[in-house]
Amino acid sequence: MSKTIETGNGGEPQHQAASLEEALTTDQGVPISDNQNSLKAGSRGPVLLEDFILREKITHFDHERIPERAVHARGYGAHGYFQPYEAAKKLSKAAFLQDPEEKTPVFVRFSTVAGNKGSADLARDVRGFAVKFYTQHGNFDLVGNNIPVFFIQDAIKFPDLIHSVKPERDRGFPQAQSAHDTFWDFVGLTPESLHMALWAMSDRAIPRSFRMMEGFGVHTFRLIDAEGKSTYVKFHWRPKLGTQSVMWDEALKINGADPDFHRKDLWNAIEAGDYPEWELAVQAFDDEQADAFDFDILDAGKLIPETLIPLTPIGKMVLDRNVEEFFAETEQVAFCPSHMVPGIDFTNDPLLQGRLFSYLDTQLSRLGTPNFAQIPINQPKCPVHNFHRGGHMQMHVPKKGRISYEPNSLPGGTKAAHPQGFASFAEQMTEDKRRIRAESFADHYTQARLFWKSQTEPEQRHIINAFAFELGNCEMPHVRTRMLGHLKIIDDALHDGVASALGMEGQADDITPAVKPKDPEPDPALSILAKLPETLKGRKVAVLVAEGTDSGLVDAVKKMGKAEGAMIAVVAPKIGGAKGTGGTIEADRALAASPSVVFDAVIIAVTGDGAKKLAEEADAKDFLNDAWRHCKVIGHVPGAKPLFDAVGRSMDADEGTVSVDGGIDDFVAVAKKHRIWDREPKVTSPG
Repeated sequence: MSKTIETGNGGEPQHQAASLEEALTTDQGVPISDNQNSLKAGSRGPVLLEDFILREKITHFDHERIPERAVHARGYGAHGYFQPYEAAKKLSKAAFLQDPEEKTPVFVRFSTVAGNKGSADLARDVRGFAVKFYTQHGNFDLVGNNIPVFFIQDAIKFPDLIHSVKPERDRGFPQAQSAHDTFWDFVGLTPESLHMALWAMSDRAIPRSFRMMEGFGVHTFRLIDAEGKSTYVKFHWRPKLGTQSVMWDEALKINGADPDFHRKDLWNAIEAGDYPEWELAVQAFDDEQADAFDFDILDAGKLIPETLIPLTPIGKMVLDRNVEEFFAETEQVAFCPSHMVPGIDFTNDPLLQGRLFSYLDTQLSRLGTPNFAQIPINQPKCPVHNFHRGGHMQMHVPKKGRISYEPNSLPGGTKAAHPQGFASFAEQMTEDKRRIRAESFADHYTQARLFWKSQTEPEQRHIINAFAFELGNCEMPHVRTRMLGHLKIIDDALHDGVASALGMEGQADDITPAVKPKDPEPDPALSILAKLPETLKGRKVAVLVAEGTDSGLVDAVKKMGKAEGAMIAVVAPKIGGAKGTGGTIEADRALAASPSVVFDAVIIAVTGDGAKKLAEEADAKDFLNDAWRHCKVIGHVPGAKPLFDAVGRSMDADEGTVSVDGGIDDFVAVAKKHRIWDREPKVTSPG
């Protein structure tokens, strides 16, 4: 049995020292002593600009792809507004957080991370959740993800992380997938990634919709009030529709049937006036509370459980307008964590500190000019005065005069300082500059265990299946055995489930963690299913019709959709519709182009000869069988029995197979539960 020992305050595996001829170097051939930690003022201090190794490594990475984004290439955006609930002056002096009558314009871009622009929407991946606030004091970019933690603690490791998950350099695949050796080799050798790895293997990584996806600022930030007092915060976006995901088999089929599923969903909802909405909430805390936590608030691999610091809602965001030109807006929008406004400030989180440099550098490469703020989608909606001149694509025509410097005293000059201008929080720095990881960052297992223990039984089952799929695609045995060793430290049941699925019982590496993990109490807020609201609002319900379908039933379902805020789609064998009892029933979708995977619930309203004909068609049988396999609620009429018989399913198999013969109220009540998870362990194809 191989053995990996975790050592050091950063939890890095111990490697044999390379000879000078084999050592890592800069582009100038300078040997590198530490490629895992950026240069800081003390172990928890800010990253220093003089770190030429960090700058060279990230600059090279930022410029790898032109003009496609190196990461987050596949994205989709929309316009909207942010509105505070009440003045937040006790927390921050930020102007856009003060007036509950004022709506601050925003542009939001959602994205996958690993795939290129041509990849599919339902890849198992982290989702970017970036918001640009066009405030009266300048643009503020909250550039986050749909997962509250990240794979690495220090930005100097970001190129390594992304290189590991991108297509392997010799073969150019896999695309938009982490199920390969290089990614899991990196994770297994980087224990700080384990917490995020569990999130990525959970249902969070295959969201049902952008509209049903949480967002997080990931890092700890500061809010600054008018007196200069600092309060630490974590930013959270909570979707009004609740958080929901799809099943893995469902994601695979959606990618095949509709690779633009998420894009269409957002576009169609906004076009229909069903505007997506999120609540912005913060976890606010002070230094005393931060010092009492058993984790470091500057560690991006850690979250603050809501059991410790509850969320405080401060406003809402509504997306109410689609873009008019995809390239000009969604592609050219430039998000930078360094775009900050008075009342909000950074912390010394080393991942955040590196991002402050990296994103700006990336925009210079991708958009080709330091004048990218003059592109309309990036332009502030407040006055802009500075002395920047020239440069590629300079379009700003300043007021007449001779002045392009400061200080100045000639006519037409502009004064620079303003009492309400941005001022960094005055934080004393006294430590030595060193390449070091803080000891307080070294516990890599406790919060991974917290996340696992907080999941419901179906969610834990999905995590095990995801690990089995991913590691099952790794060719190198030592990559699998190392990961099994890490999973065993997190939880025996997690390890046993994955090992059994791989047929690798008893083969886990013996790994000694740098810090022995604690045994935390579960936090229900970390589970999707534990807090999923019972609603049909924003969900899609399909009504499968054919010759002889009761037109009155279809009308009743459409009426229900309006009342519940659900989207109803009539699916017929042909797009021309079907002859029902009250005449032709118009179809929204043709059966061959509309598998049940793109809907949240279905009603099988076929009867008589129409049902018998569909019982002989593969598309119809797949429609019903997939709805069953994906644990969806299935309404039906008695005449649909031939189709159920054709796929070997009972019409009263469980609470999720509901008769609508006497009305649709029972169907609605059950469909609001979203899925019938008790069905999942029994789901197998007939025969």
